[in-house]
Amino acid sequence: MNVQFIAFFGIILIVYSMGNYYVGLRGWQAFHALPAFPGGRFYSLLFFLISFSYIFERILGNYFPNFITNALSLVGGTWLAILYYLVLFCAFIDLIRFADRRLSFVPETWRQAPAVAGGIVVAMVTVIIAFGVWNATNTVWRHYDISIDKSAGDLRELHIILVTDIHLGKVIKNGRLEKLVDEINARRPDLVLLAGDVIDEDVGPFVNQGMAATFRRLKSRFGVFAVLGNHEYIGGQTDVAVELLRSSGIMVLRDSVFNVGDQFVLAGRDDWDRVRFMNSPRKPLSEFLEGVDRTKPLLMMDHQPRSMEEAVAAGVDLMMSGHTHRGQLFPNQWVTRSLYETDWGYMRKGAMNVIVSAGFGTWGPPVRTSAASEIVEIKVTFRP
Repeated sequence: MNVQFIAFFGIILIVYSMGNYYVGLRGWQAFHALPAFPGGRFYSLLFFLISFSYIFERILGNYFPNFITNALSLVGGTWLAILYYLVLFCAFIDLIRFADRRLSFVPETWRQAPAVAGGIVVAMVTVIIAFGVWNATNTVWRHYDISIDKSAGDLRELHIILVTDIHLGKVIKNGRLEKLVDEINARRPDLVLLAGDVIDEDVGPFVNQGMAATFRRLKSRFGVFAVLGNHEYIGGQTDVAVELLRSSGIMVLRDSVFNVGDQFVLAGRDDWDRVRFMNSPRKPLSEFLEGVDRTKPLLMMDHQPRSMEEAVAAGVDLMMSGHTHRGQLFPNQWVTRSLYETDWGYMRKGAMNVIVSAGFGTWGPPVRTSAASEIVEIKVTFRP
């Protein structure tokens, strides 16, 4: 496992370095002739520091003061999104240049003015990133009305608020969590569900910023429940994260069920990355649902929207997931759409309702261009 892990991130580092070299070279070719352009050595040093600030923070963050670590995380994370779009635009321009060598359709004045093309690219990427930052911080509400043909005792309707992929840490801080809690409380939900990636790997900011106290302000008729996501495992502090969430007044379900008010059943699956990071498979759904009264509505959280056939066979009435971020950066939603049966929104799978959220927070770049930050509100009507 360790060898595979090292090999995987080694490949990622090589690809990332190649992307930075490509963009840095194209930037120098476009702008080096301008009078205001700094010297080549200064340009190279500055480009290197910005390009690898995210990696510096990931590797050496524990050795820096918090304000430096936070700055590196913000600059480095934003650069990931900038680099992504610079690579796309530079590759597009190179394709045009390649075609122009054979067809000669680009005016000669344009060929002799690389700084103009470079300036256009920089301006377009700046607009895209500015929109993405705004889109990531201006949260929208998604509303779904579904019905379940089962009795929940004297409960006729259930008002659920689902939040996934908060990624609390160096970028998504306690200030945003406070706003999230206030918005949820204003809606007076019956049930609050946190479907994974609540904590973004490092538990330090969660502790240092007093986020547990903020979570304890959450008000819900039937309580607050959570499942783990892949990032609670990637951070290597899974058990600590679980205890912190529980100390926050949140019940964490790990391949387990909870009878809510003896009216409906809530199941929570452990994340798929349990296998990769703990070398321990999660339980089959049929195993921990054994003995559950299937005449009651059965709701389930599973961070990654996978194994839907298993959930349908087990009689799940409503499955709720996140994880995909709907790609987070356009056009990555085309990739997530091909990887998952559904990567966002509502789907009916047999007799099961499926809702996948694009998530509240961000991972890596604090930027969203393929989906807005969202909170999901679900009205469930029970129709026996």
